[in-house]
Amino acid sequence: MEQKTHIPEVSLLQFIKHSFKILKNPLPFHHRNFNKYGDIFRLNIGAKNHIFFSRDAQLAIHILQKNQKNYTKSKIQTKDLAKYVGKGLLTAEGEHWKTQRKLIQPAFHKKNLQQLLDTIQSAINAEYDKIETNKPIDVFPVFNDLAFQTVVKSLFSSAANENEINRLQHITEEVQKMLVKELRQPYLGWWFKISGTLQHHLDLGQESKDILKRIVNQRQQSNVKYNDLLDMLLSARYDDGSSMEEKQLLDEILILFVAGHETTSNALTFTLQLLALHPEWQDKIYDEIKENEDEQDLMNLVMNSKICQQVIEESMRLYPPVYFIDRVNIEDDNFKDYHFKANSNLLFSVFEIHRHPKLWDQPNDFLPERFEDGGRQFSSQYFPFGAGPRKCIGNNFAMFEMIIAINEIIKRYKIKPEFKSIDILPLITLKPKNAILNFEAR
Repeated sequence: MEQKTHIPEVSLLQFIKHSFKILKNPLPFHHRNFNKYGDIFRLNIGAKNHIFFSRDAQLAIHILQKNQKNYTKSKIQTKDLAKYVGKGLLTAEGEHWKTQRKLIQPAFHKKNLQQLLDTIQSAINAEYDKIETNKPIDVFPVFNDLAFQTVVKSLFSSAANENEINRLQHITEEVQKMLVKELRQPYLGWWFKISGTLQHHLDLGQESKDILKRIVNQRQQSNVKYNDLLDMLLSARYDDGSSMEEKQLLDEILILFVAGHETTSNALTFTLQLLALHPEWQDKIYDEIKENEDEQDLMNLVMNSKICQQVIEESMRLYPPVYFIDRVNIEDDNFKDYHFKANSNLLFSVFEIHRHPKLWDQPNDFLPERFEDGGRQFSSQYFPFGAGPRKCIGNNFAMFEMIIAINEIIKRYKIKPEFKSIDILPLITLKPKNAILNFEAR
């Protein structure tokens, strides 16, 4: 790597020395390196392999937005994840991605999502009916089920039965755990192959596609329109008038499951934990709900829930479910005083950018009021849904779902913490750990 300014290096020995701690949680290791070396450092992970870790928000904007045509996603998504879930929007690249994005984007326009809001609200309330009050409960499984059911109902209406839903949820979680092992223990790749562990999880991925194929075929044969996401995907047409082939459709649906429920359940759990620690914001949301209680239109209600949205946005700043973004440059690139040779691996820590002391006042404090004006002043340093053309296609869907979910739970309960501090479990996404809460009926 040639560069005008030397990028500090973290040796392979240091990586190996801390490998078991990195397997459990890599964030403290990266944080120490950022504090020691600055906003970018090179981590050597093999004799010839290295990754550039960065918390430079300007570099992130350069790569994700301004010079995005020179960058692709790394093999973590385009190969490692894709072998389990296929070539959908999240894992596709180049012209294939552009074609799919153009085809699918209309399904996620606000006017189309509006007709799904009642379905989303019903799925949320059905899960809240199961909550037991006045006893400590781990809230993550509640929101994990809620987010999964919301995706299922929005996609399929009532086409999937409970056993299929449970199986899809189990497979999604097992595949993620396996991928984490592959990424954090690359030296065990040979063992994963000969032991049959890798093949077992590949078989699970195929099983999930078989389940989805049955659901899709049943819908096509029924000739009944539900106006759900599946209907929108089935009716979507390319420029030449053709529709998606079955394999591509299944890949896109599977990606929606993987990306659509995991990040939302994490964000909702962290938000509830923060609200439990800051009950004054529960009161503010409740007062806002009372102010809007005469509003009959659910979309208007969501759009008027400004305080609720501020709380969610601040929660995703502190605990971004997508806590890293990776890219590889196609051709050599220059930024500031750095020169990146082609095929350099760059990984941005969204977690670190969102807590950078030079970018945020009181960066580790929960201050939803910082998003009072919609957060426009933070657009170049706030990336909960990514940035640039590859920004998450489901960002509006996720925000609408989370606003409804928080409003509905605050309407029912006062929330109290049964934990001392918010613990995290960084896997493919940033997951909560020991999120024990107590719900008291209002």
